[in-house]
Amino acid sequence: MNVIRAVVFDVGECLVNETREYGTWADWLGVPRHTFSAVFGAVIARGLDYRETFQVFRPGFDLDEERRLRADAGQPEWFGEDDLYPDVRPALQELKDQGYWVGLAGNQTVRAGELLRGLALPVDMVTTSDDWGASKPDPRFFKRLIEAVPFEESEILYVGDRLENDVRPASEAGMNTALIRRGPWGVIQEHDPDADRVATVRIRSLSDLPGLLPALNDRLASEVSAEVR
Repeated sequence: MNVIRAVVFDVGECLVNETREYGTWADWLGVPRHTFSAVFGAVIARGLDYRETFQVFRPGFDLDEERRLRADAGQPEWFGEDDLYPDVRPALQELKDQGYWVGLAGNQTVRAGELLRGLALPVDMVTTSDDWGASKPDPRFFKRLIEAVPFEESEILYVGDRLENDVRPASEAGMNTALIRRGPWGVIQEHDPDADRVATVRIRSLSDLPGLLPALNDRLASEVSAEVR
């Protein structure tokens, strides 16, 4: 039956507010935080990979190597409970209470996965692109996701803040999708035609999901019935 049974969430700017983390990168580069933020916004508004931001300030910058150097210097990537958006824990718990299978899967490092697991969120799965050896929007990431969830792809709702990394490739893999207006990508891409055309639903808060899913499932079931007739 084509209804949502599992909800899987992206991590950065969907669950975790990355403002503090990007601020620490500005500090590491030795540039004012507001300057880094302005360049970051300009880069992603042009549709470029966010890593190009670092190249503006330090050509040849290797993000993976710099992460290692930061760790060696006692400044590893870090986030905690205070970096979660306020709606995260209540929404995840409500979805679990309603009987949905809930997972977290985003483009994150192994360390970020460990930090997420340490938060003891009410979820059935926490995994990262580093765990799987494939990063979004690579179709292999979404293939691994579908394999990890105990339901069919059409029964999965993938929730993310980015069209090109989350919504479009998840939809192409056969999943339903929810696009959240949050973080820089969510705001910049809000009026992109694909925001309505590709996303199954659009939300402004994770708190919208528990109340929205019953109606969405009714809609999906009706669409299947219409196709059968």
